[in-house]
Amino acid sequence: MNAPTPAAPILYAEGIGKAFVSGRVRTQVLDGLSLGIGPGELTLISGPSGCGKSTLLAILSGLQRVDSGRVFALGSELGLLDGHALERFRLRHTGFVFQGFNLFPALSALEQVELPLHYLGLPREQARARAAQSLDEVGLAHRMRLRPAELSGGEKQRVAIARALAKQPELLFADEPTSALDAANGQTVIDILHRIARSHGTTVLCVSHDPRLIGHADRVLAMEDGRILSDRRAAPPAATIEGTPP
Repeated sequence: MNAPTPAAPILYAEGIGKAFVSGRVRTQVLDGLSLGIGPGELTLISGPSGCGKSTLLAILSGLQRVDSGRVFALGSELGLLDGHALERFRLRHTGFVFQGFNLFPALSALEQVELPLHYLGLPREQARARAAQSLDEVGLAHRMRLRPAELSGGEKQRVAIARALAKQPELLFADEPTSALDAANGQTVIDILHRIARSHGTTVLCVSHDPRLIGHADRVLAMEDGRILSDRRAAPPAATIEGTPP
């Protein structure tokens, strides 16, 4: 029996380079890097600090421009979009989860999740219902009226995930989503990201030092010095015989 044909990449980088200049010092962070990310995958980018993984995430998500090479997302070449078009692309098609949560102190959890939906043009009642549903999905239905100061670190990160999830993005980018959390809350966040990729078909790209993510990832990219050293995919589930579980 032939193996299934891999899906075409939903996110693709071709020969990208990026450098930063500080005074007379020029640091090459990414150097001719190419990769493709398939739809509905949870891909983990790992590597030591300073290897370029967060810069790669920022470029693939359209938060930073490349110095050289090209980036394609959902069929659009990001480098050809002007600032306004790129902002609209991120609003409509991407979700972000950061280490620092990026929550507004004066807003409740429900209002945090609801806010980007207003920018998308959803009617107020529909936005509120979708926000409540997303908070319920991350286990915070009973905490949705609370503000960030009343939430734990793990709960704040789940609010941030719900905010990204409520937009129903094709692409979800997570930069060190568990690094500020204890073991239990970190595991909860990992489980949620895994479930989002599986149940929603969302392409999740995650930068993390957390080794627990490796067991949940469909693919693990190891980076060093601006290059991909290894590209490892999870083994497919064992085939069943006559209905016998693997």
